[in-house]
Amino acid sequence: MSGSLLFCICLAYFVVAYFCYGGYLKRVFRIDPKNPTPAHTQFDGIDYVPTPRIVLFGHHFASIAGPGPIVGPIMAAYFGWLPALIWILVGCVFVGAFHDFAAMVMSVRNKGRSISYIMEDLMGYAGRMLFLIFCCSCLVLIVGIFTLLIAGMFVQIPAVATASLLFICMAPLFALCSMKLGFGLKKSSFVFVPLVFLTVLIGDLLPIDLVASFGMSKQGATYIWIAVLAVYVFAASVVPVQWLLQPRDYLNSYLLYGMLALGIVSIIAYNPDINLNAFNGWTALTADGNMTAMIPALFIFIACGACSGFHSLVASGTTSKQINSEKDLLPIGYGGMILEGVLGVMALVAVMAMDPATFFEVGKNQPMAFATGIASFSAALGIPEVYSKVFISLAISAFMMTSLDTATRLGRFLWQELFMPRTKKENNDIAVSKNEPQIAQWRRIITNPFLAAFIIVGLSMLMALTGSAASIWPIFGASNQLMAGLTFLGITLYLMIKGANWIISFIPMVLMMVMSLWGVAQVVSQQWGQNSVLVVSGIFLFAMAVLMILLGASIMLHHLKAIYGKKEFAYAKVEND
Repeated sequence: MSGSLLFCICLAYFVVAYFCYGGYLKRVFRIDPKNPTPAHTQFDGIDYVPTPRIVLFGHHFASIAGPGPIVGPIMAAYFGWLPALIWILVGCVFVGAFHDFAAMVMSVRNKGRSISYIMEDLMGYAGRMLFLIFCCSCLVLIVGIFTLLIAGMFVQIPAVATASLLFICMAPLFALCSMKLGFGLKKSSFVFVPLVFLTVLIGDLLPIDLVASFGMSKQGATYIWIAVLAVYVFAASVVPVQWLLQPRDYLNSYLLYGMLALGIVSIIAYNPDINLNAFNGWTALTADGNMTAMIPALFIFIACGACSGFHSLVASGTTSKQINSEKDLLPIGYGGMILEGVLGVMALVAVMAMDPATFFEVGKNQPMAFATGIASFSAALGIPEVYSKVFISLAISAFMMTSLDTATRLGRFLWQELFMPRTKKENNDIAVSKNEPQIAQWRRIITNPFLAAFIIVGLSMLMALTGSAASIWPIFGASNQLMAGLTFLGITLYLMIKGANWIISFIPMVLMMVMSLWGVAQVVSQQWGQNSVLVVSGIFLFAMAVLMILLGASIMLHHLKAIYGKKEFAYAKVEND
């Protein structure tokens, strides 16, 4: 079988899955376009803004994609391409896309609140606080490691820095033209989308090279870019979404669409052979030079292409606040993840044509391996490899920026939610304290958006300045998947309470819990006596997750007894009337 035939079969599979399993999930969650969404009922012009489907899809897809669907599958290909492909196909449809869609639905039905806040209705105040602390910790890791990766790419490929800064400047101009000057979305897109691709050429012609131009060391240049990124993500987390985050993500999505189109057409035109081994054994020598067991590593390596906990925070933290109608939930929530699965398969095909020896060396730099593979295929279209490689590299860096600013904004949301009062007591009455006036005043200060953003950015930049991507990535990957497992815990409780088919979320929950806890324990054992920061972080995240699991299991058991014992029971309402 050729690489192009395999890729086309996977494309057909994803299309069928969207309409079949996606349609089934619509019925399970009772999607109704007549239901008002938080973008209308909670409109504030900053975070809650009704947004056209095509614009919001671009924001959501660019936010959840980043480099994950490319990096993960190529890392996992060291075990052979078949295990990676199976997990992408099965995981994306029945785990990841379901996870993203369900998190988005639950948030829309709860005034656009994040999945963390919804945990209070499902698991009580303790469950909410445990999950919020866990998620805040994960987001600091995410912002820190993405800052390091982007700053490093700016130093290594100065053209990327130029293009990224041009994107940032272009976003508010696009918003001004489309919203205030009367040009509308279509006319503004007709002008600005070509300018997006023009920045690729400008970046190549006018690279911002701090090392060559100012004689800085690479480390000094990296610190400068970390400072620049800190200023940018702080601004991106507090300004209204329609002026920076939304338009930048919308424009960036066209780069990703262009990269996807180039990859699909190039694979079909080139028709590459499959030279990598389908299976290299249950243990293999991976990119870090260590012998690694495929389980649980396969499920930790491939996150965004199959299932990622970070997606639940995007779906419920920013996207849900901009959903114009419930009819947009399936194409954005479920469809966005399906497209990520397509990108994951494309990343696998890009390296399948390499012989094992070449892949072992090239695969250590996953974005470069992807760019090299697709660029070699594009030669069949008459496009010089050098231009394709530069374009793909710039596209990947642009989406890393998108994931970075989205993660920072989510961190700001969750920090604010962390100090909000409990919404209900166990008897469902509003909690009232005699010290509420003093507490409210303190709470108003600590939850100020600017202070919250400053704290999240400060902690993340501290980690970026004192750590390294290689040291942070293992615990980040395991904790990210653990977040998905905990989200599935909430989804299972939600479906159980609503009397829906909760088994469809219970099975993915068990899978993600087992694999991610196994992964965290593995990181702690590997780093014991070597990196105390990672060991302490791993133990903390493991303990928080176990407490969440025990709490969730007790609540689940209570509901199961009531359901199968045919007893009446009271529970907090999970949706708004």
